[in-house]
Amino acid sequence: MHRGSSAHIDLDAITHNLGVVRAYAPGCAVYAVVKADAYGHGATEVSQALIAAGADRLAVAFCNEAAPLRSAGIKKPILVLFDPDPEEVFRYNLIPVLSDFKSAEKLSKALELKDVRLPVHVKVDTGMGRLGITGDPLKVILDIASLKGITVEGLMSHLSESECQDHEFSLGQIARLRELRGALEQKGLIIPYCHMANSGGIINLAEAHFDAVRPGLILYGYAPGRTCGTETGGKNPPEMTLRPVMKLVSRIVQLRKVPAGAPVSYNRTFIATRDSLIGAVSIGYADGYSVAFSNNSYMLVRGRRVPVIGRVCMDITMIDLTDVADVTEGDEVVIVGKQGTDCIGADELAGRIKTHPYEILTSLGSHARRTYS
Repeated sequence: MHRGSSAHIDLDAITHNLGVVRAYAPGCAVYAVVKADAYGHGATEVSQALIAAGADRLAVAFCNEAAPLRSAGIKKPILVLFDPDPEEVFRYNLIPVLSDFKSAEKLSKALELKDVRLPVHVKVDTGMGRLGITGDPLKVILDIASLKGITVEGLMSHLSESECQDHEFSLGQIARLRELRGALEQKGLIIPYCHMANSGGIINLAEAHFDAVRPGLILYGYAPGRTCGTETGGKNPPEMTLRPVMKLVSRIVQLRKVPAGAPVSYNRTFIATRDSLIGAVSIGYADGYSVAFSNNSYMLVRGRRVPVIGRVCMDITMIDLTDVADVTEGDEVVIVGKQGTDCIGADELAGRIKTHPYEILTSLGSHARRTYS
């Protein structure tokens, strides 16, 4: 018995979900986002599946995330979103995103020394308020384009609330990027790729598709599940046919009977109201299963939904198995995924602790032992 959970990654589901992206954004280049170890699913294996299924390019957050991809023989272009360090860019043959003139100037000096040219994408802040060129982006981008060794191949931005039902702010962002692109063209700078659509933008905002899209969460089987602070439970739109990629399972390490009135786990936050059968499951907050799930979630055992009871511990979580027939130590417990006719999704777990599926997948997936099929 190993500690923690096992994540079964369905690579056919990755292929299927990429097809959904293609259906929503026909004719667009797909920059498949595999940052954060492919959202906890394993970047190398997922990237290989995406490339085999026809993804045009990959995107990572930082240069070192590209290292295992290149070591695995992946030769597709890789966009690095936040880390334009010249030496790392050269080492892993990356396309850097530049968010300010200073970074562009540093890269240009390094390119001049090597006497090479490099394609770059330039990021503009149209309202996200995180990274990107502000002030006079037209002048800054023209200045970047004039630097030695740099070819501006992409113009990009990031939608801040693409999952919202009210699209007014997003449409303003889209308009600002479109106007900037037009102004650059009037100055003679033709940029082949323009992109800003993340998963929510791909689904909700066809106006944001431009020439390329950057799917992340939807590749892993979930639509963005919150709208402007209103909990939606992460339900996919009716037309979506996304397939969750990760199934996360663990095992019952011990069964014990407790009498009515007995406390379970730290601080007696659960008191049995009847004679009960309690199972200890090999997963805890050290494995990415949040303490916020204490007395606040379910797992699946023998096809039945059973409640999490008591405080989630570092290594162990307790579940109430009183109503499950024939349960035994060593039985499989499903934390995320389907068992029998029931299913617990990362979106459901996210709704229970007021977060989003991104955090659930990256937290649980990054700690699990992964297998692929």
